[in-house]
Amino acid sequence: MNGILCVNKPQDFTSFDVVAKLRGILQMKRLGHGGTLDPMATGVLPVFVGNATKACDIMPDNTKSYRAGFRMGAVSDTQDVWGQVRECPDKAVCRGQIEAVIPDFTGRIMQLPPMYSAVQVNGQRLYDLARQGVEVERQPREIEVSSLVLEEYDDSSREGVLSIVCGKGTYIRTIISDIGEKLGCGGIMTSLVRTSSGGFTLDDCHTFEEIQQARDEGRLEELILPIDRVFEKLPKLRLGEAQTRMYRNGVKLDISRVRGISREAEQYGVYGFDGAFIGTAFADFEGGVLRVGKNLG
Repeated sequence: MNGILCVNKPQDFTSFDVVAKLRGILQMKRLGHGGTLDPMATGVLPVFVGNATKACDIMPDNTKSYRAGFRMGAVSDTQDVWGQVRECPDKAVCRGQIEAVIPDFTGRIMQLPPMYSAVQVNGQRLYDLARQGVEVERQPREIEVSSLVLEEYDDSSREGVLSIVCGKGTYIRTIISDIGEKLGCGGIMTSLVRTSSGGFTLDDCHTFEEIQQARDEGRLEELILPIDRVFEKLPKLRLGEAQTRMYRNGVKLDISRVRGISREAEQYGVYGFDGAFIGTAFADFEGGVLRVGKNLG
């Protein structure tokens, strides 16, 4: 089996836990996930199966979307309800106040990674240091939040739901914490569902139980999505038989001899002479060659 198996990750599982569980169900070792989800989060986790694992780190679309529950008027060491929470009940916060500061957290912004995160500083994971009670200096990183919408909010309970579309490396709980800090009341995340990742949605996902049942019934292949779904936004190239052999051997191809090359695009999805997806390639117009990007054939 080669391709993408989208899992609706349950709560209290790390992304690594999901891969370990699937290794048992699928009886395969060659698996990898595309995008870490915190244990308390649920939702879309693409799992790469077989040869598709070569594409784990080259997904061209790193856009993700979330629905995040939150509560104003509280702070936490982990920036969410699963940490040590301290209530800050003195200040009332209305919907209009939150909507007024949302533009400050949209677009290309700088974000300070939380201590409870997988970011490495001097070779150590921040969450390992945080669990030891150690806090270290971190550098802000640029992130992109293309959409941030207040879907629901109750003034009396100060609880609501945010809908977020963002790029790689964005910490949703930090956005909520920063909004609370901006309003002077604190804010913590209370739930998180990833609704899409890399072009895959919850509609593409399966539970462990569904995957187990498919295996028992001999129809696992029905759940595996083709690897080129990851690259469907790239322009496509179809190589001839000799070119396919050269590509698979890592040989640069003469651009003038490859049909479909356009100066409007540098990266391509590559299909062999038999129509099978075999990887990606980059057009080097100055050198006049097509370079192998990721050979999945």
